[in-house]
Amino acid sequence: MKTEVKHLAAQIQHEVVAFRRHIHSNPELSNEEIKTAEFISKKLTEWEIPYTAKIAGNGICVLLKGELEGEKVIAIRGELDALPIFEKNEVLYKSCNDGVMHACGHDVHSAALLGTLRILQQLKSQWGGIIKAIFQPAEEKLPGGASVMIANGILENPKPDCILALHVFPTLEFGKVGFREGQYMASADEIYITVKGKGGHAAMPGEYNNPIFIAARLLYAYENLIEELKTQSIPTVIAFGKITGAGATNVIPDEVKIEGTFRTMDENWRKTIHEKLKSIAQKIAVETSSTIEVKIEIGYPCLYNNPTLTTRSKMAAEDFLGKENVVDIPLRMTSDDFAFYSHEIPGCYFRLGTRNEERGIISPVHTATFDIEEKALETATGTMAWIALQLLNSK
Repeated sequence: MKTEVKHLAAQIQHEVVAFRRHIHSNPELSNEEIKTAEFISKKLTEWEIPYTAKIAGNGICVLLKGELEGEKVIAIRGELDALPIFEKNEVLYKSCNDGVMHACGHDVHSAALLGTLRILQQLKSQWGGIIKAIFQPAEEKLPGGASVMIANGILENPKPDCILALHVFPTLEFGKVGFREGQYMASADEIYITVKGKGGHAAMPGEYNNPIFIAARLLYAYENLIEELKTQSIPTVIAFGKITGAGATNVIPDEVKIEGTFRTMDENWRKTIHEKLKSIAQKIAVETSSTIEVKIEIGYPCLYNNPTLTTRSKMAAEDFLGKENVVDIPLRMTSDDFAFYSHEIPGCYFRLGTRNEERGIISPVHTATFDIEEKALETATGTMAWIALQLLNSK
């Protein structure tokens, strides 16, 4: 069967590349993936693969049944949405929607999932059970399409035994994949702070309470907290990327707004830091006779790869690609809403190498020049199909 999977992955490669290029050329933002979902639905209809559309907005759920006896249900997730970025690549499949770009590889993930389904459909006489394919909207925007799809029952009727997903990895050469057991990616919360003082004419310091100075004092206190946290064993990131004080050279504003992110690898520690951020702000507010509001928008949880599932998936990948093409990957402080699934059922989120230095395909995700070596799509479809088959046919 492995030979058949490799043959089919090679045979449909040109088709999967065409899927990827179409989706890449027509990117849509989170919760706006109408045409993307329609394109995927059209392909599924052509192949006579049953699906349900418009789940949690633009989500699609496929139930592909094998012809042998089997009760296992394996879910595979791929995302639909793009990012608000102006693409700078000069390629035939460049984004046609100015200011919107598939800069995180979700075009790759959706195309690869279509290809995986195509392979598994053509081999369905050789496996039993159900493949539950999830084409998910809004991975890039809180509260995360995964959480909304879960709330809409995507993990029920039938409930998957486990869930798989791959993600492009531009630091890894194409033809390779990467795995990590256990904790892999961080939680991600957004921090919104409003510092309220008293505005006025800059020439009259006795008549105002400058929120810019108060904000600076708060950020300095947070910097000390960041240094303190470096001594802890739990990886933690607190960073601020935006500060707005709408005053002028001679105008003191009434308030200053600060925006940032908080990421960590432990859910209990996550709650502890939330309280620290708020208590530091409250202390400074009292000392400066000001008001400081700290709003923490809860984002994605830590992403946990089930050790047993990940080990089995890695072994299947080694069997399919060769051990030299399967690598161990380190912890990352980035996040993905796949984490919501991993807290509900066993999950394995692995990385797909997409780099080709000879062709200059080296840009990281979330940049205007991100692209992939499209030969990686054959690796993606074949490897994912083989992992799924090994899981379905195992005892």
